[in-house]
Amino acid sequence: MRVFVTGGTGFVGSAVVRDLLARGHDVIGLARSDSNEAALTQTGVRVLRGGLEDLESLRTGARSADAVIHTAFIHDFSHYRESAEIDRRAIEAMGEALRGSDRPLVVTSGAGALRSGTVAVESDPPIPGSPAHARVSHPTAVALAKAGVNAMVVRLPPTVHGEGDHGFVPRLIGIAREKRASAYVGDGSNRWAAVHRLDAARVFRGAIERGSPGAVFHAVAEEGIPFKEIASAIGRRVGVPAVSMSSEEADKQFGFLAGFAAMDLAMSSAQTRRLLDWEPEHPGLLEDLGRPSY
Repeated sequence: MRVFVTGGTGFVGSAVVRDLLARGHDVIGLARSDSNEAALTQTGVRVLRGGLEDLESLRTGARSADAVIHTAFIHDFSHYRESAEIDRRAIEAMGEALRGSDRPLVVTSGAGALRSGTVAVESDPPIPGSPAHARVSHPTAVALAKAGVNAMVVRLPPTVHGEGDHGFVPRLIGIAREKRASAYVGDGSNRWAAVHRLDAARVFRGAIERGSPGAVFHAVAEEGIPFKEIASAIGRRVGVPAVSMSSEEADKQFGFLAGFAAMDLAMSSAQTRRLLDWEPEHPGLLEDLGRPSY
């Protein structure tokens, strides 16, 4: 299968590319720069120059492929609404190019689009868009599926971990080093789901190989790790105490991450495992935090 991948040099996208190649798929990777092109070429990927704001390059990539996996996103949280709008237009452009065919389009969503406080399942709808939750990849894919596009969604948990991680956990490690304490809010019983990047990659591949229009998959290996356990593992890694903080203290400790650190983001992947015959194979988050790469 010829697969067009956006974000193929990113933390998750690069794992998706390598997994696809290992399974014999032909990959076309979107590259916005010379360095991206070089990285993709080194892995044996055919390169299409363009970017998320170059809608014609996205249409070209989608038209030339048997399937599309969209992992790219502009992670500029100071202009998050603008990034989310660029993402929406990019998904719509690729969907338009696939309209009238059964070729799959798999887009990426995350735990932030789900309600906090329950164990989210694949059938749970995303929360309505708002300034605080501006990313609309999921509802955009749903609208495309209703219009006849074979669009699907892979939801990622709050932490996707593994070598090369530059997401929330490394930021928490940096904060613990700077503040000389690894904090959790209240009793730390709020949960974070987690998955290793290499296990997540196999869910994206499974979606294009076995998914159906409108399907939602959860790339989740661990349903919910209490945040206190994550903070304690970080504390051991850094050599600082794990401490409970009030919401007001957490605001000073975590800055803009304070609300996220207090959220209860547990996710089930029972339906995904059944439909894709998928089981995680790589280390869990707490084990991974003990490795030198962190």
